[in-house]
Amino acid sequence: MTSSSNKQIAVVTGAAQGIGKAIAHRLMQDGYFIVIADIDEKAGKEATISIGQNKSRFVFCDVGDENSVKHLYDEIRDRKENLNVLINNAGIIRDNVIWKMSVSEFDKVIRVNLRGAWLMCREASKIMRENHQGRIVNIASRAWLGNPGQTNYSASKAGIVGLTRALALELAKYQVTVNAVAPGLIDTALTRNLPDPVREKLINAQPTKNMGTPEDIAETVSFLVSAKAAFITGQVYHVDGGKSIGASVI
Repeated sequence: MTSSSNKQIAVVTGAAQGIGKAIAHRLMQDGYFIVIADIDEKAGKEATISIGQNKSRFVFCDVGDENSVKHLYDEIRDRKENLNVLINNAGIIRDNVIWKMSVSEFDKVIRVNLRGAWLMCREASKIMRENHQGRIVNIASRAWLGNPGQTNYSASKAGIVGLTRALALELAKYQVTVNAVAPGLIDTALTRNLPDPVREKLINAQPTKNMGTPEDIAETVSFLVSAKAAFITGQVYHVDGGKSIGASVI
């Protein structure tokens, strides 16, 4: 297999759409070759076309499955590629108040959002530690501070913050930084599909009275993986229009 060791590789999970796709586009503009890791094969392949097939490739990956994650990293090793950046963006929601939430709804969210990020970080750290360089950015959420109806999601994202801080300490001496970005209300397909009254209520609860964009998150990620952020690790960047500093929850 042809070596592509001259490429600067960024793996982005959940990059087939939404925030992940915006991050992939931004990092491509920064000069990275993007590995789109997603379970949606159709959307993933479409994303490679929009980013550029000579600048990205799609790899099926179920982040919650250990063997699937290992397969992704085995492919990177087989291609003799430099793994420079990992963005853990894949996530799901299964909202419900706790007295109506099933164990399955809890487990599915933890499996993807937290276990998935942990598995991806574990395999990436083996390569980055060896290479004495790397950037990991975990996409958390303002919900890590607590959201009603999201005990599973909030717990998973609080876990992401804990994972980020602990891993930053473990990898610091290897010149690998680990940070988190916590988006707030972002204009995505999910928020656009909300009933108008619900969406307006959420927007009105924002200090800025508007939603952010996927590009807002992508720009923050771009900074955190750049040389400008070389001395920043273990931090959580809230990109939420001020919602995290005390605005009402609803």
